[in-house]
Amino acid sequence: MGSANSSFWRAVSRLAKWTHLARLRLIGLLAMALLLPACSTLKLVYNQAPELAYWYFDAYADFNDAQSLQVKAELTRLQAWHRQTQLPGYSALLQDAQRQVRGDITPAQACAVFADVRGKLVTVGERAEPAAALLAASLEARQLQQMERRFAKGNAEYRKDFLDGTPQARRTHRLDKAIHRAEMLYGRLDDRQTALLGRMIDQSGFDASRSYGERLRRQKDILETVRQLTGPPAASAMATASPAADPASRALNGLIKRAIHSPDAAYRAYAEKQITDGCKSFAEFHNATSAAQRDKAAATLNGYEKDLATLAGQGG
Repeated sequence: MGSANSSFWRAVSRLAKWTHLARLRLIGLLAMALLLPACSTLKLVYNQAPELAYWYFDAYADFNDAQSLQVKAELTRLQAWHRQTQLPGYSALLQDAQRQVRGDITPAQACAVFADVRGKLVTVGERAEPAAALLAASLEARQLQQMERRFAKGNAEYRKDFLDGTPQARRTHRLDKAIHRAEMLYGRLDDRQTALLGRMIDQSGFDASRSYGERLRRQKDILETVRQLTGPPAASAMATASPAADPASRALNGLIKRAIHSPDAAYRAYAEKQITDGCKSFAEFHNATSAAQRDKAAATLNGYEKDLATLAGQGG
C-alpha cells in the first residue's frame, strides 16, 4: 500500500490526518483530536485542542507575545465553531461507516468516505483562512528561519523512513505502520491478512522520491508566500483592504489551492492514482476480514460516534 492508502486507513479508523496545510491554516489539532485510538483520550485531547495546537504551531513559528495572544484566541474560536457546526457531520459519517463495515464494500464506497473526510477538513481550513492570513503577514525573518529548521527536521525524518536504508528496511517500516493502522480498526490480524498487506505494499505505485519532491515544493511555496506578505507594504495593504480582498487572504488562498492541486500535472496524476489505488486496496483488505473483525470495527466506530456526540453537547 502507498501513501494514499495509508491516508485512507487514517480516514476510516481515526477519521483523518491532513498534512502540510495545517501549518499555516491553524487546523492541525482539530484533526489531530480525531486520530487517537482511545475514546477517552479523544475527548480529553479535543477539549484541550486550542492549547495543544498552540504549542504545535509555536514549534514552527516561535510566536512573539502579540502573536501568541492572537493565535490562542483564534484557536479557541475555531474550536467553538467546529464543536457547534462540524461534529454532528462527523457523527453522521461514522454512522454510515458502521453500517458499511458490517458487509463487503466497493472501492467506490471507500473513496466516498475518503472524499467526505477530506471535504470536512477543507471546510475547517477555509474557516481558519482569514486568521491564518493575518498571522502569516505578521511573521518575522527569524520566524521564517525557524520554519525552515522545522521543515528540515521533518524532511530528515521522512528520508529516514522512506528513502534511506535498504529496500527491505523501508518495506518493513511501511508494513508495520499498515498493520498497526489496520489493527486499530479491526483488532488483531491473522497471518493471511498480514501477508495481504505485504503484497499490497509490494504492488503499490507509491514513489517516495516523487512524494518527497512535492513535499519540498510545498515547503518552498509556503516560505516564499509568507515572505511576500511580510514587511511594511504588506501590512499597510492589509490594514486598508477588506478581509476577502486583502493581499494576504488572496496569497494564502492561492497557496492552499496549490497544495491541494499541485501545479505539477504529473504529480497531480500520480496523487489521484494513489488515492484510487488506496481505495481499491482498502476495499480488498476489508473484504478479507472476518465477521468478528467487522464487529470490532463497527464497535470502534460506534465508540467514536458516542464520544463526538458528547463533545458536541458540551458546548463552548
